[in-house]
Amino acid sequence: MSYIKIDSIRKKFGKIEVLKGIDLSIEKGEFICFLGPSGCGKTTLLRIIAGLEKSNSGAIYLGKENITDLEPSKRNLSMVFQSYALFPNMTVFQNIEYGLKNKIKLKEDRKKKIEKVLELVGLLHIKDKYPDEMSGGQQQRVSLARALAMEPNILLLDEPLSALDAKVREKLRTEIKAIQEKLGITTIMVTHDQEEALTMANRIVIINGGEIVQIGTPEEIYNSPKDIFVADFIGKINFITTDEGEVYSLRPENIEYKTSYEVGFIETNIEDLEFRGPFYRLTLKAGKEKIFLDIFSKEKDKLKIEKHSKLYVKLA
Repeated sequence: MSYIKIDSIRKKFGKIEVLKGIDLSIEKGEFICFLGPSGCGKTTLLRIIAGLEKSNSGAIYLGKENITDLEPSKRNLSMVFQSYALFPNMTVFQNIEYGLKNKIKLKEDRKKKIEKVLELVGLLHIKDKYPDEMSGGQQQRVSLARALAMEPNILLLDEPLSALDAKVREKLRTEIKAIQEKLGITTIMVTHDQEEALTMANRIVIINGGEIVQIGTPEEIYNSPKDIFVADFIGKINFITTDEGEVYSLRPENIEYKTSYEVGFIETNIEDLEFRGPFYRLTLKAGKEKIFLDIFSKEKDKLKIEKHSKLYVKLA
């Protein structure tokens, strides 16, 4: 039996149906990412799981228990938001203790629990600081520690890294994934950032227009997209039209290329080169087709590939 079962969930805001019959099963200990463009319904679905929104129809089960109509406080889950949501007049310690007072009555027991979760997120040394004395990354770690201190069955993350700069975001996503694996806590994260989903999730749920369009591992989603929307949404991809009018897709990093003609290769002109650090993204023109090709920076220099020069590619 699935740990969480989402059964035919529908939701309308006025006349607009934002969730159109969502069915999903989640196993215990999984890290699931809801991924999709803005307005696709992913945050609404997360809030329905949390009990912060009511669905118009359908049901949510935790194990055998139907939790569809349970109040959020009865669901034994914790949620981490994009906007930290810390009390500015409380220290790190006090922010975490606030939600624990009803759960753990003895002050000494609360102290042990708080210090344990702060150690887990690497912030025990700043337990007496206030939010305005910390960086954004530290504040989000406190939010995570506060959520974990409640020992929830499910951890919900609502775009928790989107307010942080790129370097901090990359570091924190690694830390969150490591903590999730260590605790084995079932986690659902909403994001519009494909890189976050690919690096953190066990499975990705692609949502578009209120419907699930594909569910799979990061590798399955990236290498075997179900349709043009998924292929185009995850990473960069070329859509090549055959003479028969059929379309097939090819990732920029999977295209073979030569600097001189060989049988089976077609001639292209390099319209643009975009430096991406370890690689260059080339924009190639072949007749009416525009093709994107990724090559390692050292290869570009070794082969003396320049703008407006010829390059031969194999699109098979």
